[in-house]
Amino acid sequence: MYPRRIWQAPLTRAELIRAAVLCVLYFFLFPLAMAWVQVAAGAELPVAETSVVYYLIAVLLVLLLFWSFLRRDFSTLLDRLPENLAAFASGLVGWVVLDVLIRRIPLPVSDPSELSYRVEYQLSPTATLVIVVVLMPVVEEMLFRGFFYGGLRRSSRVLAWVASVIPFAVYSVWQFTFSYGVVDLRYLLLAVRYLPSGLALTWCYDRGGSVWAAIFLHMAINALTLLRILS
Repeated sequence: MYPRRIWQAPLTRAELIRAAVLCVLYFFLFPLAMAWVQVAAGAELPVAETSVVYYLIAVLLVLLLFWSFLRRDFSTLLDRLPENLAAFASGLVGWVVLDVLIRRIPLPVSDPSELSYRVEYQLSPTATLVIVVVLMPVVEEMLFRGFFYGGLRRSSRVLAWVASVIPFAVYSVWQFTFSYGVVDLRYLLLAVRYLPSGLALTWCYDRGGSVWAAIFLHMAINALTLLRILS
């Protein structure tokens, strides 16, 4: 057993403010800008290649805004490597088990992201892999675990878990509710399928103490999910 770590807020006040600004950009302004570019360009810009640019900009912002935090947290990863490896391994096993169980629950709608990833991979395999396995985990773990969880953990562990897991699951499916010209709230039910990954990633960060362990776990989960979709 590893000794329990006394949690210390990893983000400074200035970093918390920058993270809040990045949330607004990433969740609201960037998607609108990306949609505008796609509409303006018509069918000339492939979705996957455009998404690579979108996520590269987001990752660049993460590196610029949180370089000190990421560097400190990488030191935490190395200093507590056995604990972070254990958190990674147990999180991955827990995700596999919960994901298999959750997918046995019948839902009234299918997940549009699975068809989307399959089509995008067929058209642009390299771009899709880079987005799903590399870029997306860096940005989302910085926000959902580094900011949402890390920002609240010192005040309330329960609130930090809720803020890290529930918004992550809802964010993963909310766009489908408005994607087909009508509002279909049934797509929000798909959020239940993203609870296992949210729980596993939050567990990994909570137990290991480094957002890098959660980033690497997110990469592994996305790679296995993409492999399942394509097989």
